[in-house]
Amino acid sequence: MPDRPPLLHRPGSAFGAGNGLLRAEHFQMAWATNDLDQARALMAERLGVRDWTPIGGPNPQGGETQVLLAWVGTMMYELITATGPGSGIIMDRLPAGDGFAMKHHHLGYLIADEAEWQALEAETARAGFTMPHKSVNAGFITSCFVDVPELGHYLEYIMPEPAGIDFFNSVARN
Repeated sequence: MPDRPPLLHRPGSAFGAGNGLLRAEHFQMAWATNDLDQARALMAERLGVRDWTPIGGPNPQGGETQVLLAWVGTMMYELITATGPGSGIIMDRLPAGDGFAMKHHHLGYLIADEAEWQALEAETARAGFTMPHKSVNAGFITSCFVDVPELGHYLEYIMPEPAGIDFFNSVARN
C-alpha cells in the first residue's frame, strides 16, 4: 500500500525537554513482556504489526535484553524483554506469575544534541524525578529512563549519533 499524505499537519517538536519532560520529540511506544514470541504474535495477528527488526544482547550488569522494533507511520513500536542481572528496569513492573504478561513500559523521545541532553537532566532534577537508568553506547546512542510514578510508566530519552540514526532509519516498516 503506498504512503499517503498525513491527515494532520502537526506542529514541529523542536522545543526541547528543558521546557518540560513531555516537550521533546515523541517517536516511540514500548511494552515489556515475559514472552517476546507471544507478544510478537499478538501484535501481528491481532494488531497488524508484522515486520520487526531485532536487536539485543548482553547488558552491562551481565544479563541479556532482547528488543523488537517496528515503524508504523511516524511511530516506532518496541517490544522488550530481559533476563538475568540488570533486567529489573525492564521486567519489574510486569505482574508476578508464570502466565503471559505484556505491559506498557515507556514512551520514547528523541534528544537532538548534548545541550538538549543537559537540559533534560536539569529538568528531571528540577521536577523531582529520578533517572534510574542511563546508558552511553559511544558512537551509537545515549539513552535513559526517567521515572514519573504518576504516569505508571517510564519516559525514555534517546540521543542518537549518526550510526544510531542510520539504525533507526533501517528498522522494519509496516
